[in-house]
Formats: sequence, C-alpha cells, structure tokens
Amino acid sequence: MPAPDPETAARIFGKALRTRFVEERLLGLFAEGKLFGTLHTCIGQELVGAVVTEFLRPGDTVFSNHRGHGHFVAFTGDLAGLVAELMGRESGVCGGYGGSQHLCAGGFFSNGIQGGIVPVAAGLALAAKLRGADGLAAVFIGDGTLGEGTIYEACNLAARWGLPLLVVLEDNGIAQSTRQAETFAGSIPARAEGFGLGYARADTWHWEEFLAAAERAVAAVRRDQRPFLLHVGTYRLKAHSKGDDTRPRDEVEPFELRDPVGQFAADPARAPQVRAAREAVAAAVTAAEAATPAVYRPPPSDAKEALSWTPAPTGRERLVHALNQGFAGALAADPKLLFIGEDIESPYGGAFKATQGLSAAFPGRVRNTPISEAGIVGLGSGLALAGWRPVVEIMFGDFVGLAFDQLVNHAAKFERMYRQQVAVDLVVRTPMGGRRGYGPTHSQTLDRHLLGTPGLRVLALNNLLPPSALYGPLLTGHGGPALVLENKVLYGTHLRGPAPAGYALLQSGERFPTAWLRPDAPGADLTLLGYGGMSEMLATAAERLFIEHDLIVQLLCPMQIYPFSVGPLLPALRRAGRLLIVEEGQGFAGFGAEVAAQLAEAAPDWNVHLGRLAPPADIIPSSGTMERAMLPSLEAIVARAVELCA
Repeated sequence: MPAPDPETAARIFGKALRTRFVEERLLGLFAEGKLFGTLHTCIGQELVGAVVTEFLRPGDTVFSNHRGHGHFVAFTGDLAGLVAELMGRESGVCGGYGGSQHLCAGGFFSNGIQGGIVPVAAGLALAAKLRGADGLAAVFIGDGTLGEGTIYEACNLAARWGLPLLVVLEDNGIAQSTRQAETFAGSIPARAEGFGLGYARADTWHWEEFLAAAERAVAAVRRDQRPFLLHVGTYRLKAHSKGDDTRPRDEVEPFELRDPVGQFAADPARAPQVRAAREAVAAAVTAAEAATPAVYRPPPSDAKEALSWTPAPTGRERLVHALNQGFAGALAADPKLLFIGEDIESPYGGAFKATQGLSAAFPGRVRNTPISEAGIVGLGSGLALAGWRPVVEIMFGDFVGLAFDQLVNHAAKFERMYRQQVAVDLVVRTPMGGRRGYGPTHSQTLDRHLLGTPGLRVLALNNLLPPSALYGPLLTGHGGPALVLENKVLYGTHLRGPAPAGYALLQSGERFPTAWLRPDAPGADLTLLGYGGMSEMLATAAERLFIEHDLIVQLLCPMQIYPFSVGPLLPALRRAGRLLIVEEGQGFAGFGAEVAAQLAEAAPDWNVHLGRLAPPADIIPSSGTMERAMLPSLEAIVARAVELCA
C-alpha cells in the first residue's frame, strides 16, 4: 500500500494534535476549577476521528457519544465553540446546555446515552437516502456499548432498508472500568455478519492501513447504500472520566510509548505544526475565558392567559375513518411526512386500521418496521433532526416503555439541549386504554410515566372534537416531539356530533383545543373533567345526570395534557362549585393529581368541592367482568357525581 502523501498526513495529525492539546488544556481547566461537571477525554484515540473524517463530505452527518471531543474537532474544526461550551459560555456551540457530552454544530450531534444514538444515526442515514444524494451518516460507538440492544435494532433496520450508515467501533478493550473480556460474548465480526453489515478491521497504531480501510468503508457505504461496521483497535491513555482510572501504570506506559500522536508531536521536524496547534488551542481558551457566561432562560410557554371559545365543528363520522382520511390529506399536502410502524402497510393497515390504504396511495412513505420500538422511535428522531416529519406508530401503548429512553433522553432533549439549532417534529402515536379484554400488558394507560418530561408534548384524542383539531396543527407547524394517545375504544365510536338540547359544544382557541360541553344555564351543579377515551362516557354521564337526577353538568375535555395549565380554564370551572376528575389510568401521581395541585395554587380562594375517580392500583385483568369492575364505568361516574352534589 503506498504511503499517504505528506499533505494528508499533516492534515490528519493536525486534527489529532488539536484534539489532544485541547483536551489536555481542558483537564487543566478542570483542575483549576474553571470547568463544571464531567469530562471524558479521548487522549490516545484521536486518530479515529481524524482519519474517518478525511472521507466525509458536506451533507454527511456525524453522531457521537460521551467521548466525542475528537470527533467534534475533526469534523467541525470549531475549537472555540467546544471550549466555550465546556466553560459554560454563551458562545459555546450549545450555549452551555450541552457541555462535554452533548454537542451540536454543522451536522455534528452527540449524546451521552450509550447505544441510544445508533438508531438516531440510522434515521439521519435514511434522511440522506431519501434526499437522493450520496450522503451518509457516521456514528461512533465504543466496545462497551456492544451490550446495548438498541444497537442491534438499528443495525437490523439499516441493513434491511439499505441505509448509508457507517458504524465506527472504537475498541479500546475496556468500558468505564470493566474489561471487554468480562462482558462480551461471541465475536465482533460475527455480529456484523449476522446483520449483513460490511466489515473491516484496523487500528490506530498502523494509521496508514487504517486510512486505507476507512476510505474503502466510506466508499462502500456511499456506493452500495448499505451499513458498514468499521472496527478500530485503539487505546485510551487517560481515565474514563477525569481521574477514575483503575489500570496499573505498567499496562498504560507501553501504549504511551507507541502512541502515534505522541511520536508525531515529539518529532523536531513537526515543531511548526505542533506550535500552530497549541496556539490555536490557546486562542480558543482565551476567547472562551473572555466570553459572556451563559444565562439560564426558561423555555417559552404556549399556555394562554385567557381562552376564547367558538362553536366546535360537528359531524357523525366514525373516528377511525376521520383519522385515516386526515392522514391521507396530510401525506398529500407534505412530501416530507412519513409514517413508520409495525404492520401499518396495506392490506393490514395497522392493528386498529388507522393507516389502512395509505401505503398503496403513498408508496414508500408508509413503511412496515420490525418489532423494535426503541429502534423506530430513534429512527424517527434522526429523520426529524434532518428536517423530515416522521409519524411513528407504536402498536399498543403498553409498549411505549420499550422506547422510553428514546423519548426521554433523545427526542425530548434535542431541541433544548442543542439550543434550538434543530427542530424535532416527531410524532409518536399509540393506542392506549382497556375495555377490550386484552389483559395486563395490552390495556394500560401509561401516560403518567411521560407526563412532566421536559420537551415532550403529550396529547390525547377525544370524540368531542375531530382528529383534525389535534393532527392538523401537529403535522403542519412546529410542534416538537409529541406523544399522541388514541384510546382504542374511541376508534369504533362516532364523533359526538351536535350537542344535546340545552347544551353547546365549544372549543377553545388554543393550538390543541379543549372541548367544552356547556349547559345553556348561567351556571352548573358540577364539572366533569377528563380526557381521551373518557370523553364518550363523560358526555353520556352529563346527559344522564340531567335526565335522571336533575343535575346541570358541564364537561371539559382537554386535548393537550402536558404541558398543561389549569389557569386558563378557571373561568369555565368556576361556573360550578363542584369538580369531578375522571381518569382511566392510575390516579396516583396522575393528571388528576396535577390538576388538583394546580387548583390549590391558582385558586386558593375558590372553595371547590373536588373529587377524583380512577381505577385502583392494580393490573388490568383479562376477564371482562373483572375489567368492567375495575375501570371507571358510566354507573360509577354517575354515582360519584351524585355523591359530590348531595
């Protein structure tokens, strides 16, 4: 193999030197008390990023991990932005929000969660493929990450769909303090082969051979449009994080002596290049020290101080049909809208038929996926980072737990963590709720486990308002990552249509409106408050309470349950002195508890008689009679309402 030309060698080692010197200076700044938090250096591994980025082009993207400074410097060259970020300055690439592990600039992203970044990178690779260019996504992982299941979900998807994804495995033989031999089963080449990935092995000590292997790997990904695993042997010369190294010195020292970057820096002939690298680092540190410290600014709220109310649209369409037609219209209107999920293509059309016929009408834009909830949600996040509008269907809401990390630590964080440099218009829609006899793992309402997640909007369909009231704004303007709950019983119901005699059906002027079934009377005896699948039962209860008990009852049913502010609803709530909050999910730490707490703070002068109705803290049985006894029923709502009004 011919030796690389001097210009290429100088460029590669220039990137490696800047990385090493900046990390050495960062360790010094940490010791001086000028850095806050943690610091994972890649000293000894700098050539991985320096070599791989030689073959990346504008339009390619990189996703890195907690040990990503070298990848960042090699890909972006932004020493000043990196140092300022770690020093908590406004001029940092993420304005102090990201710190060492969470960087974003010019097509580079990193996150501190092991393994979870790979499906996101796969989404970026799919976005590159959809653009029709020869772009690719590269993702850097460590050998300690090989125990994470999301890696294999992503590799399976990438291989099956032919995605231009380059997985760069930095194999230094140790995770934080646990050696690979203690945790790893099988072989790395066999894992690549098992998923149909291309594979090559190289190491940083023979960097010329590594350079050739990297060139072939990147070329193969571009040419063949298939994923590739580039396995790079290397060695971490410093601690996992700052000073927590447990390795004996007699193990580390031989690697220090054979370190190519150290040898390059010690060569007198390289003195001008070494000096230039040190000067670049010094200038970045000086600029960061002089920069303005980052200032915390709370996120903007979309809650309105006061609500306007208008008549709600009426109709008797079956809800699942309205949902399906709305999705068809959205796909026709926006070519960047994609639907992905399990069994959503024709002829099946999803477990509840919400996507029936869409794959035939929009080929390639409605796609079946493997059973891999974390993988497909991560893939959706990557697509969204690249400007697409993915809608991910999780077949049953009970399976959201499998994608919890992708929602909480990835999708929900990207916009804020990356200082609004990106928009993540990801929609995850899923059926929840019982009353179908599906039992303990297919009948739950798990919304409370995601309510309160900063950056994640949680919405719930009801049948008082058409699905377009929710999906219209969600699939057009910027809505950020959103989880949409579609109660499975509602699919078969019809929209409530015109309000019963003596009532008006109104909707608020919010982006995601609240439905208000308001009596014509100036006041009411009771307010029923619920969301999602409770809407049909609560509306029926309001009618029954009037007919059978002569009680005037109003109903409020919000579509957005997080973020949620009770303040704008207070004028409507104050029309009645009693409030009954009804939920299908567990009451403890749920939506009703939050409403009650907010009322106590927002209206301490209001002497409201408040009640809550929710199932007992138990699993949902499969038996129909047991399930009906457990979940809130029409009879239970009416009885509790009468009790409150007694």
